[in-house]
Amino acid sequence: MPAPLSSTKTASALRTAARVSAESLLVLLMAAVALWILGRMWSVVWPLIVALFLTTMTWPLARFLRRLGWAPALAAAVVTVLFLVAVAGIVALIAVPVASQSGELADGVVEGIQKLREWAAGPPLNIGDDQISKGFDAAVARVQDSVGSMVTTVVTGVSTVFNGLVTAVLALFLMFFFLKDGPRFLPWLTRQLPGRLATDVPVVVERGWDTLGAFVRSQAFVGLLDAVFIGLGLWFLDVPLVLPLAVLTFVSAFVPIVGALFAGLVAVLIALVSNGLTDALLVLAIIVVVQQLEGNVFQPMIQSRGLGLHAAVVLLAVTLGGSLAGIVGSLLAVPAAALVAVVWNYLREQLAGPPCEPDAEEPAAEGPNTDGSGTGEPHATAVPS
Repeated sequence: MPAPLSSTKTASALRTAARVSAESLLVLLMAAVALWILGRMWSVVWPLIVALFLTTMTWPLARFLRRLGWAPALAAAVVTVLFLVAVAGIVALIAVPVASQSGELADGVVEGIQKLREWAAGPPLNIGDDQISKGFDAAVARVQDSVGSMVTTVVTGVSTVFNGLVTAVLALFLMFFFLKDGPRFLPWLTRQLPGRLATDVPVVVERGWDTLGAFVRSQAFVGLLDAVFIGLGLWFLDVPLVLPLAVLTFVSAFVPIVGALFAGLVAVLIALVSNGLTDALLVLAIIVVVQQLEGNVFQPMIQSRGLGLHAAVVLLAVTLGGSLAGIVGSLLAVPAAALVAVVWNYLREQLAGPPCEPDAEEPAAEGPNTDGSGTGEPHATAVPS
């Protein structure tokens, strides 16, 4: 017959569960308040985050120049200018070939539309020119009816582009100051914090900086893999603009989900216009395969190794971040999870107790006790308090 429950132990367990629940709710409440404050300050926080990402990419070169004896301001200025030149070069690699082949692409678009009309006019659709004209007129009328909403959309888009330009300019200035004065930040922070925080916070910040650098490097490597494999597929199918499409694939890899969809859509459309439907479907298949390998194999493995996170944690973090905050959430989910892991590991190090040391002498396994009882039981060794 099972023993009855102890009322004392049950009450103690309920009190412990209530205390843990209350403390957990308080922690969640404070996290919600912190996120709310972060959202209210997003116009300043987002350029700061972008500047940190850019600084992690450009800091190795700035550090190299500083070790050569360059002044911090000069090294930061040179690296910033080189970064702008690199961005301009990437834009040129994409824009110049597209502009040089724009005539051929335009002719291909017109030819593709004509082929589409011929295909629609035949079986099984049997859509005649009069039906196409009616559909076109209906589309024009619908567009005219929705002019107001279109104007609102355009204004919203212009505002978004303007905010993006402001963010980019502010991030560049912040990147320059981070490159120039970054090494002085931790000593300054140490002087500002009292007591134990003067030791703990700089250590966590330094580890977080290393983690952020590992994230940017792993993301760049993943983007390079995408660009190489997709570029080889496009070159094998003789699709035009291989180099611009590969560069676009590499750059778009830094924007999760939407970046890959955009680069893949551009590649499929160019293949459709220039090479026809069969090659376009092959390009689509290549992009889907590469993106699946990148999202489910390469990226989790590389980021889990560089950030100290399990591949499943990376996948779950990206999914959660995308569901909570869209594209920005997907972009920041993995580094945020890695920074949380950094803080958690440091707390575990500080809260861990001293390691247990084995007893100096092991009790005898056999033989009579010293009290003469002859039971053969070993002595109970006293544990020092």
